[in-house]
Amino acid sequence: MTADSEVPPVVEMRGITIEFPGVKALEGVDFTLRAGEVHSLMGENGAGKSTLIKALTGVYTIASGTIAVSGVERTFRGTADAQAAGISTVYQEVNLCGNLSVGENIMLGHESRVAGRIDWRSTHREAARHLENLGVQIDTRSLLSSHSIALQQLVAISRAMVTDSKVLVLDEPTSSLDRSEVEQLFGVMRDLRDRGVAILFVTHFLDQVYEISDRLTVLRNGKLVAEHPVSEVPRAELISLMIGRELDELQALSRASVRTVDRTDAPVLSATQLGRKGSLNPVDVDVYEGEVIGIAGLLGSGRTELARLLYGADRADTGRLEMHGRPARITTPRNAIDNRIAFSSEDRRAEGIIGDLTVAENIVLGLQAKRGWLRKVRNPERVVAEYMDALGVTPADPHRLIRELSGGNQQKVLLARWLATAPQLIILDEPTRGIDIGAKADIQRKVAELSNAGLSVVFISSELEEVLRISQRVVVMRDRHKIGELASNDIEVADLVDFIAHDTIKKPESVA
Repeated sequence: MTADSEVPPVVEMRGITIEFPGVKALEGVDFTLRAGEVHSLMGENGAGKSTLIKALTGVYTIASGTIAVSGVERTFRGTADAQAAGISTVYQEVNLCGNLSVGENIMLGHESRVAGRIDWRSTHREAARHLENLGVQIDTRSLLSSHSIALQQLVAISRAMVTDSKVLVLDEPTSSLDRSEVEQLFGVMRDLRDRGVAILFVTHFLDQVYEISDRLTVLRNGKLVAEHPVSEVPRAELISLMIGRELDELQALSRASVRTVDRTDAPVLSATQLGRKGSLNPVDVDVYEGEVIGIAGLLGSGRTELARLLYGADRADTGRLEMHGRPARITTPRNAIDNRIAFSSEDRRAEGIIGDLTVAENIVLGLQAKRGWLRKVRNPERVVAEYMDALGVTPADPHRLIRELSGGNQQKVLLARWLATAPQLIILDEPTRGIDIGAKADIQRKVAELSNAGLSVVFISSELEEVLRISQRVVVMRDRHKIGELASNDIEVADLVDFIAHDTIKKPESVA
């Protein structure tokens, strides 16, 4: 069965607000989950999906709002409170004990006991019964780590159902599964749904949303955007709901694509059939001197995976790379730096800035790494002053700890770090996410200036208008595949959305 408005809600979240220092992660969000439905929670990075899940599962305490389970208002002071209310979660990274048996993992904390001692025979028999309820038959005494990720996911679901959970939260459960494993998981989800379990499903794969879900809720920038039956939302409309629209202040920026790029010489970087099993299907990409190549697609489409393979942060299983027509071995970031390739990660805080260092130290870090730790950077003060001024870093105090700067100025410092290394190609993964409109415009203008000066740029952004404005060409990704390549001056955002959704658009012609 599938849920409808006649079925009473199992979960009602009203006016949920969660605040962290300097930011509202969620602002007045409503969410309803009904028995016997698969409900997809949609949104790009930073939309608030994980925060909403953590509010529901007791990880975060809400600043305001209410949570009711089966009509009873609840206050969750921790995950144990949520579990006691019948809410269980299975995460993308299976949170089980690989050194224990399958049966021990399923029954952990619920073992069968006789006279105060664990009856292992009965415990494993119960574990086998719970697995059989999901259509899974494996040796419960086998070591969990000996099984595939897909089976471990099913074991985690079985463990969640030991307590007869009313609500099952599946957070990116299919990210590491192949098609046959996804089908097996979906079979289990359908069976649980038909038994009345409410399933909250988080995924970045649009095909899976339309295959398994009954309803969907879309969040953007910590706010509720829409809630609809899946059957009533065409793909293109869903993508538009997720990505939103740029603010008017950015519309004045002319598209970089009006400038013609000379493609007669060999590309600065050429990737042929570059791929990694379970991460990215083989992709061809060429980047020419002074060209900005945009990578467009929804989160989970393979954008970041491609960037990391180009930089050597992840090692490719297939394909080859060439620099200026000559074979290049780029299997580590060190190789990339030696080839004058720079990379600014989408995770600014975890993989970019070093919060306990000053602005100056963060800027010089890339140049020092390039020179080697035994060779000091000459005139570091001049280098720091030059790039702080060029990028408009404020406050203009090189001795201030970088963690004290705004997100936009932190991003400018990261850009300064890599420009100081004199790269010939820079890969920018979500360089304007989470920063104010002024800083965003500054960074977009700087990318255009650098391109005009001959620097090649790979530019990744969730905001399609930004991709089109910055890039001469756009590589379009979906579900870890490259589905096409388009000239950005031939298309508008609506055309690009249509292409992501359907592989076809009316106006543009593919670029050879």
